[in-house]
Amino acid sequence: METLRLIFIYSVPVVILLATVEALVFWLRKGGDYDWRAYFASLADLLGRQYVVFTLLPIGLADPAIAWAWSHRIATVPLSGVGAFAALFLGQEFCYYWFHRCAHRVRWLWATHAVHHSSNQFNLAAAYRFGWTGRLSGIPIFFVPLVWLGFPAPIVFATLNLNLLYQFWLHVDWVPKLGFVEFVFNTPSHHRVHHAANPEYLDANYGGVLIIFDRLFGTLRLERDELPCRYGLVEPLRSNNPVRIAFHEWLALARDLWAACSWRETRQALFGPPSTIGLQLYRNAR
Repeated sequence: METLRLIFIYSVPVVILLATVEALVFWLRKGGDYDWRAYFASLADLLGRQYVVFTLLPIGLADPAIAWAWSHRIATVPLSGVGAFAALFLGQEFCYYWFHRCAHRVRWLWATHAVHHSSNQFNLAAAYRFGWTGRLSGIPIFFVPLVWLGFPAPIVFATLNLNLLYQFWLHVDWVPKLGFVEFVFNTPSHHRVHHAANPEYLDANYGGVLIIFDRLFGTLRLERDELPCRYGLVEPLRSNNPVRIAFHEWLALARDLWAACSWRETRQALFGPPSTIGLQLYRNAR
């Protein structure tokens, strides 16, 4: 655990450095054509999350469920062999796939996850734009089954952080398709599709390190040479204010809840799929 702790401590300055190097290269090669405001918005999101939100909000909505799962675990898995770590890795990938898929299809979860998709550029700086409300939205609940099976919660969430750290390098548009690697692993090409707002690419490629669960559950879409990706939200967010970025979708959710005229509409606003026109779309579909 000490090694992992050091990795996570030093990963923050390292990813900032790499994102900055990429930004400077693009800025120099493209004659100053780089969105530095978006870069600093992503940096403010990262620093605010790491050094303010996590300090002021050390607990989360899912913490009671995590504690209950460990107290009622059906076994205690000894992490002393390759098999145990392989099982943890695959289990975490499976849970991550379903968290990520639900984060795109359940409005309550999308209110946090939309932050990660809010950048209209696809680059390393956008990779660490995650928002400030993950603990409040209960996202860790998706990994509680691993704790219940007997994996210690600190190890489960350390594995999740390693998963997210792997995904950092996926946020580039200058790495081409990687041949046979694309069949098993999540790659920049797969992740470009995931971040694309084109209708043809929406709701696809939810994997973390692996892409196999997208293949198994039918959510894999391949990048097409004739269809360049347009990044950002379906309805683009033009603001670079980190507070607006963090809460814009929560405000939209609150407006829909205020406009709800029945319990059914309230439930739809909270747990229905995201849409750019909220309850009106739901009402027209009924």
